Amino acid sequence: MSEIVRQPSSLAAYIDHTLLKPEATSADITRCCDEAKRYRFASVCVNPAWVSQAAHELSGQATTVCTVVGFPLGATTTEVKVFEAQQALENGAREIDMVMRIGKLKEGDFSLVEADILAVVKTVQRYNAICKVIIETSLLTDNEKVKACQIIQSSGADFVKTSTGFNQPGATIGDVKLLYQTAQGKIQIKASGGIRSREMAEQLIAAGATRLGTSNSVAIVCDEKGLFQY
Repeated sequence: MSEIVRQPSSLAAYIDHTLLKPEATSADITRCCDEAKRYRFASVCVNPAWVSQAAHELSGQATTVCTVVGFPLGATTTEVKVFEAQQALENGAREIDMVMRIGKLKEGDFSLVEADILAVVKTVQRYNAICKVIIETSLLTDNEKVKACQIIQSSGADFVKTSTGFNQPGATIGDVKLLYQTAQGKIQIKASGGIRSREMAEQLIAAGATRLGTSNSVAIVCDEKGLFQY
C-alpha cells in the first residue's frame, strides 16, 4: 500500500482523465492522451484493450496509464481479474481500478470479497503499481460502504473508489465523507461518477477525495472561455 501523498497543487493533478466508452476509437485514445499531456492530469483511464496505445502515447510523461479490471460489474472470477490485471501491467498500466464482488459483500461473504481483492493487490504490488477498488456506493447501504472500506484497507490496496459511473448517482459528498472517516488516512479515496463541474470536484476534494475520475476533465479545469485554471 502506497503512502498517503501530499495534496496536489493543481486541480488537474487530482484527475484520472477517463475514457471508458465502448465506442471509443484509437483516434479518441490519442486525443485523450494529448489532453492529459496538455493539462497534466494524474492519469489516463482507459479500457484494457487500449492500455498499450495509451502507454506508448504517454511514454516519458508524468501522466500514468490507468485501466479497469472486472469492469463494470465485478462479477468475473478472481483468476480472470488477476490475469486481466497482470496483462494490463505488462502492457504499461501503472494503476489498476478493480471492481469488488458487490453481490458477495451484500450477502455477507466478507472472506471471499477480501480474497478476491487481495489476489489482485498482490499482482499489482509485484509491478510496484497502484490498486484502487471500486465498491459501487449507489448499490450499498452506509454500513456496507463502511465494511467494504475496512476490507479494502486490510487487503493492502491503495484507494477505495466510489463508483464505475454506470450506476447513478455516482460520487456524492456524503459518501466521500463517510469513506474518509472510515479510512482514517490509511487508504486514499477516489471519487468517480457524475463529476461534471469544477465546483463539484472541489467539494469532493474538500470532503476527502485525493483522486477524481471523470470524462469531463477538460471542462472542469477550464473556465467558460476555455482557459486553463490551476
